[in-house]
Amino acid sequence: MIDAAVKALAQMLSPPMRSILWRSIGLALVLISVLAIGLQRLLSWLATSGESWAEAALGPGAHTPLYVLAWVVSVAAGLGIVFGAILLMPAITSLVASLFVDEIADHVEREYYPAERPGTALPFGLAMQEGIKAALLSILVYLIALPFVFVAGVGFIAFFIATAWLLGREYFELAAMRFRPPEEAKAMRRDNAAVIFTAGLIIAAFVSIPIVNLATPLFGMAFMVHMHKRLSGSRPELIEPTRRPQASLR
Repeated sequence: MIDAAVKALAQMLSPPMRSILWRSIGLALVLISVLAIGLQRLLSWLATSGESWAEAALGPGAHTPLYVLAWVVSVAAGLGIVFGAILLMPAITSLVASLFVDEIADHVEREYYPAERPGTALPFGLAMQEGIKAALLSILVYLIALPFVFVAGVGFIAFFIATAWLLGREYFELAAMRFRPPEEAKAMRRDNAAVIFTAGLIIAAFVSIPIVNLATPLFGMAFMVHMHKRLSGSRPELIEPTRRPQASLR
């Protein structure tokens, strides 16, 4: 696993990967800005109009708990853009990875596994469906963990563990589906759940590093391509080398 992580890190800045790196960073910055600003606006609304609406619906007896909740939400809204940008990064990387999965995997396979059968490109709709599903799950986990962030860091621990599970699951299945039907890829992930979760902890640690985490789609996808190869065992599906035309004798 450490060897796979080192290889993924080493290849990230290689010439073939640089174009994907800059495109994925640009797209991630656009998406993170839109989502973080939207989240800040939503939390601001919940802290003002939402409180009044809830009190009118629940009655005067709910005033105190709603006031406390509104105060928590107000603090979160104030930190919305910066704080939200950090915690929404797993959702962003899931979306970005679904767009570049095949480009990244192709480079890894050509560099490290040239003698094995190359993977088959995922249909765009399937890749996007998996990316959107993982992104929505990440946002749901963020919203659940948010109230606990202010309780001795419990939310951060819960979010880190959930991020490891979500990203490990997402990147491994994308790598596996290049070689297997979706159901078989998901079954393989379940059969190796402990190993993939441990690998997900490495991706979660990577995504928690500010600025560096913009490259998470490259690292996570390359890393899980290696992990899928290792968990698949020996697959000697050699490609017959192209024969060079023999020079005509004169």
